[in-house]
Amino acid sequence: MSLEARVMDELKNAMRAKDEAALRTLRAIKAAIIIEKTAEGASGEINEATETKMLQKLAKQRRDSLDIFAKQNREDLASKEREELAIIEKFLPQQMNADELKAEVSAIIAQVGAKTPADMGKVMGVASKQLAGKADGKAISEMVKQLLAQ
Repeated sequence: MSLEARVMDELKNAMRAKDEAALRTLRAIKAAIIIEKTAEGASGEINEATETKMLQKLAKQRRDSLDIFAKQNREDLASKEREELAIIEKFLPQQMNADELKAEVSAIIAQVGAKTPADMGKVMGVASKQLAGKADGKAISEMVKQLLAQ
């Protein structure tokens, strides 16, 4: 079942349950899907990789907003972002935990032959492609820095 079909099913359920947070978030996802499908050069269909990338972008926007609202002591706005992030994450693939990420990044570092923090660019290029959808770019970057600094 495509992401669009899953979102539409969830949207119907949220309407029946009168769940405002779910409605708001699912409509945002649906709008992002429509934008991707009608973007210049798009064929009217989007593949799974594009769907995952789009969902990660939406989740990152929510996380960034959540950080800002938390710093500004705006709990009312932060709670909305938390609700939306939880709903978006239901559609994302299971994220790697820290131990799994460390093992994967260590293998990539060995594969690339990186030794110093100056080699971070080489590692990040490969890691970003291999771990796309499985881990957040920021988490990958921090793990690469940590492992290369040792």
